[in-house]
Amino acid sequence: MSQKINIADFESMQHDPRDPNPWLALYLDQSTPIDEKVKQAWLRESSSWSRQFVLPVVRPFARGTIILLQLVKTVIPNAFTSSWLLHRLLAWALHTFVRTDANYLILRHFHMGSEILDFIARNVPDTHVPLKPLKPTNLQQLRDHVFLQHDLNLFNFVINLNRELRSQQREITRPPTLDTRGISEGRFSIEDLPNRWHNFVDLQTAIELFTPVYQLFLTDNDFWRATNSLQLDETIAIYVARILEQPHNLVLLNNKHPLVPESTLRAGHRLVLHGLASEMLYELLVRTKQAQAAQPQSHQLR
Repeated sequence: MSQKINIADFESMQHDPRDPNPWLALYLDQSTPIDEKVKQAWLRESSSWSRQFVLPVVRPFARGTIILLQLVKTVIPNAFTSSWLLHRLLAWALHTFVRTDANYLILRHFHMGSEILDFIARNVPDTHVPLKPLKPTNLQQLRDHVFLQHDLNLFNFVINLNRELRSQQREITRPPTLDTRGISEGRFSIEDLPNRWHNFVDLQTAIELFTPVYQLFLTDNDFWRATNSLQLDETIAIYVARILEQPHNLVLLNNKHPLVPESTLRAGHRLVLHGLASEMLYELLVRTKQAQAAQPQSHQLR
């Protein structure tokens, strides 16, 4: 997939059956739910020269570093740890080197995650689950331990929700009326992001580079918890599927199964899959809200 593209030209791009453009095929495909602007940003990232030429060099280096750090952490698991320094370093690197589309997708991810958990909490009646929404409007706000808190939010949500359900001896089911008030339909308050000549690193390359940095500055326990949080994709999706009564959408998941944790070696790639799965899950909620709004008031009980 090395053909040069301009996303703006997709609608008018000519199709040559002898040399079909793979990015055009992905752009036109509608088999999976995803916001149109997000798809464009994702394809710009995937087709960038950084993704094509830098990532193959960075990935083995990053994974080798993860192995080396794991050996070090086995002996001194809490050495060199500093969430404060980690988040300031990540915020600086994102602002200085990472592409605009990638930074937009990263900031957007925290907004989506907060709204997905809020949707579940709203639609499991008679439970009270404390939430700590993360909605950074710029890269500097990431310094407030946002990456680490994102992981904590997921585990705390699963624990608190299921403790209440267990105490009431019941499971998640579709409520009489869906509450979609917390879904903003992607209208997130995100400020303009840097777009200079040195903002060239694509999303996947950035994530591969940041993963060993994340490992270095977190305790061994925090890093394992962060990577295992990716396994909760299936858990959260099952909650939503039960509420919407749409189990077929679980086919969109790649991070499976929660009870079989993966090695930290592929954490970067799995994090990219986590981001895409979150986008598709959120789009399902947006479409649910839009369909609900299009129905007459008398028919919104179902």
